[in-house]
Amino acid sequence: MKEEIRQKISMTLYHGARIGLSIVFIYASYDKILHPAAFAKVIYNYQILPDELINLSAIFLPWLELVIGSLLIIGVWLPGSVFIGNILLIIFCSALMYNKARGLDISCGCFSTSQGDLPESTLYLIRDFSFVVIAVYLFIKVFISESPGLKRSS
Repeated sequence: MKEEIRQKISMTLYHGARIGLSIVFIYASYDKILHPAAFAKVIYNYQILPDELINLSAIFLPWLELVIGSLLIIGVWLPGSVFIGNILLIIFCSALMYNKARGLDISCGCFSTSQGDLPESTLYLIRDFSFVVIAVYLFIKVFISESPGLKRSS
């Protein structure tokens, strides 16, 4: 009986994390898809990528976020979408930490391309790190844990 309850809780957490993270990716892609030029300015402000890659990134990244979010929400190709989602979130979080270390307090561009109010980047880091924790949990569930009900595609 205890094992059955534990499995139900585990599956509930797994599906909650998967759906929650999918909503984050889909919501994050929306404004960037609608305003690629504004998103290119956000990317430029990070001062990390060479100028030649900024426009390409501003067009490609939001669509990749939308695809990852869509795959997560419908539950298809989970190993690939979880893996790429983890990579993206780690890169985004690393870019925020890098700019925080350099003393740049820029708009992260996570959910909006607006350059209006710039909340402290430490709050961005905390929020994005919580997304990384959820993504790592999904990675463990999909790739490492032997959870019944989670079918791995070959």
